[in-house]
Amino acid sequence: MPAPHTDNPALSAIALFLDVDGTLIDIAATPEAVSVPAELREQMHGLALASGGAVALVSGRAIANLDALFAPLTLPAAGLHGFEQRGASGVCRRRDAPSTAALEVARGAMLQIARQHPGLLVEDKQFALALHYRGVPQLEDTVLAAMREVAARVGDEFDLQRGKMVVELRPARATKAQAVAAYLEEAPFAGRMPVFLGDDLTDEPAFELVNRRGGLSVLVGAPRASAARARLADVAAVRAWLAELQAQPVAALGRLTAEALEGSGRGDPSRGRPPDLGLRSQVR
Repeated sequence: MPAPHTDNPALSAIALFLDVDGTLIDIAATPEAVSVPAELREQMHGLALASGGAVALVSGRAIANLDALFAPLTLPAAGLHGFEQRGASGVCRRRDAPSTAALEVARGAMLQIARQHPGLLVEDKQFALALHYRGVPQLEDTVLAAMREVAARVGDEFDLQRGKMVVELRPARATKAQAVAAYLEEAPFAGRMPVFLGDDLTDEPAFELVNRRGGLSVLVGAPRASAARARLADVAAVRAWLAELQAQPVAALGRLTAEALEGSGRGDPSRGRPPDLGLRSQVR
């Protein structure tokens, strides 16, 4: 499939990677409660055209779920934290899947935890499983301890991943960093400077990868310890910056790049390193 026409030379120099929940759309009480406004679809479509197609979603959601949210727009997408990936050509690939037995053990154990503690929500993503405690934040320590026990039972087929009010079992050795690295080996992303926007602990591996590749890593949300070198305050700020990126890409990139350089130059301890997550296999 030929790459779309590139309208702006500055945009043709970057590869844009975007987390979804907490970055492009606000986090809702449940994963099913979110929606993508029409203006965001139009904005993403415009950026994809203007950049020659080098815009990808990199999410903890499954690709099928991303497609449903953004329909009729279909973008390159990496789902389940990099376990599955669709390139600009439309070709999809997956990493090795957890065994059916391990999935059944994990699913049963997590459903039992949720039955014991009303307010917890199990999100079944087929090849990944998440336990949400947004409705009962006081159970955070209980959830973390229980999920560590579940992870120990299923062994090396899953990695334990912590996020905002959620703890997830994702397929082992699948990370957003690997997804971004794979995109940077293929057209139209190859040879461009990577720019990654994300809000959560799940995005830290990608921040680190982008930093190593000389790109721009952008944390969305309140300041915290992160490998990201620039920051946007919230989802509204992200959408405003994306609009600026399409209209005045040099200015938009320059503003965040200057912030990144300033932060690294003053030795800000909240930048340039990921947080201590306390869970195994978080960053590869």
